[in-house]
Amino acid sequence: MRPRHLRIRPQFQALLAGPTVARTAHFALHRLSADGLARAPEPTQALFLPADTVWLGAMMPKRWARRAVTRNAIRRQIYAVAEEISSPLTAGAHLVRLRAAFAPAQFPSATSAALKRAVRAELMTLFGRRGA
Repeated sequence: MRPRHLRIRPQFQALLAGPTVARTAHFALHRLSADGLARAPEPTQALFLPADTVWLGAMMPKRWARRAVTRNAIRRQIYAVAEEISSPLTAGAHLVRLRAAFAPAQFPSATSAALKRAVRAELMTLFGRRGA
């Protein structure tokens, strides 16, 4: 089943208010499990209906990816890897946040194959560390 995408600012804010569950050199993963959603205040619960669904969001600050084409390529990789991983994401809300820039000297093209491979490999590591 494909995850539903986070769309509105309060959804992102609710996830950012919680702890980071996994980190890599360039990404951080925030999660609010289905149990956490059940215990959350009523306004937060209303943001993630139905609660037994997988919600996924990608946050790419311009600070770390200046070009829109790069932000969009990374975002597409996040959604693709989330669908392809061997152990699917658990019900609840997940947010992948870019927390550091990929070196422009190493990846001069905004959508190079090398950048896509590096992003994909790091995302596989991130989703592998996500815990239970």
